[in-house]
Amino acid sequence: MSGRDLFCQPRRIRRGAALTLVFAGVLVAGAATGSFPEPEHPAHKAASGPAGSATRHETVRRAAAEAMADGKSPTEAAERAVSRSGDRWGAVYSEGEYEEFQEALDGRYTGVGLWTRRERDGRIEVTKVQPGSPAAGAGIRRGDRLRSVDGREVDGRPVTEVVSLLRGDAKDAAAGTAVTLGLERGTRAWSRTLHRARLSTDSVTERRLPGGVTVIKIAAFTKGSARTVRAALRDTPAEAGVVLDLRGNSGGLVTEAVDTASAFLDGGLVATYDVDGAQRALHADAGGDTDRPLVALVDGGTMSAAELLTGALQDRGRAVVVGSRTFGKGSVQMPSRLPDGSVAELTVGHYRTPSGRGVDGRGITPDLDAADDALQRAETVLSGLGEYE
Repeated sequence: MSGRDLFCQPRRIRRGAALTLVFAGVLVAGAATGSFPEPEHPAHKAASGPAGSATRHETVRRAAAEAMADGKSPTEAAERAVSRSGDRWGAVYSEGEYEEFQEALDGRYTGVGLWTRRERDGRIEVTKVQPGSPAAGAGIRRGDRLRSVDGREVDGRPVTEVVSLLRGDAKDAAAGTAVTLGLERGTRAWSRTLHRARLSTDSVTERRLPGGVTVIKIAAFTKGSARTVRAALRDTPAEAGVVLDLRGNSGGLVTEAVDTASAFLDGGLVATYDVDGAQRALHADAGGDTDRPLVALVDGGTMSAAELLTGALQDRGRAVVVGSRTFGKGSVQMPSRLPDGSVAELTVGHYRTPSGRGVDGRGITPDLDAADDALQRAETVLSGLGEYE
């Protein structure tokens, strides 16, 4: 498993956030990933009645307000109420945590610019260093071993904990705060003190394979992701096949996933979803590239908004899906502000693919199973879908 210090596990363990997942290059708080970003949208007007989200949100708000009146922690009271509700993806965020999460979805975060993964022997290895970041300025390289953070050994720790230490979550560390890393490269061991910085993410990257295939990797659906995908398509020769790599994509902004679908579809249905039983639909814009050979790569770390996109491309016959079964998070969360400024996110519905398939708890089965050789299999599939240089 691997992660970067972009999205982090919220600072307090709660039912939803305890399910935070780390997958191949991006770390996202699963409780908030895939939430529909406009709470004032008509689709989010809660139904009345005992099962409606209005009732459940009000229960959480009441618990927070009563705790505040008694001089107790309203956030902790809200967390207990969410836990009792049995909402698997429900979560409560402090005001600061929620702002940080929104900033991350805007493509910004506070950290040192490291991607890491835990090896089988428990060692933490640096897998990538963001150019221009404090880590890059300190000369840290891919392949270096991270031994400690602020004197705390990291061997054997989950990547989530390592990321939390790098970001200084327990201290509410801001840009400019110091963090000391213990590092190892070959026989050399040393320590460096870095200062955290406000960094921009590169959630979409592209590369051209020797055979002419373009690989567009979407690590997360942050603000502007779809625009970057369209730009990558414009730079790709018309006859070239495209691999849309969604492996490890834990979700993000649903609007960006739908806009990405629009880049490959000529209008039509992307997904349907319900909010307290009221049905809604998401549609692609007309004018997308429908001729270019396309393969979508997925794995067990493909979830939420990434599954929404995958299901649309698969059901519409636009892409061949290669890889392994996706995670299976097809729920919709709605945020509401609590009396102390914290935010509760509760599940209000679920989405389905254009053919009506439910994703939550099931995932999406690829057209072609592949594991370590998934990219090679994708190239083979593209060679049968059309000519490319």
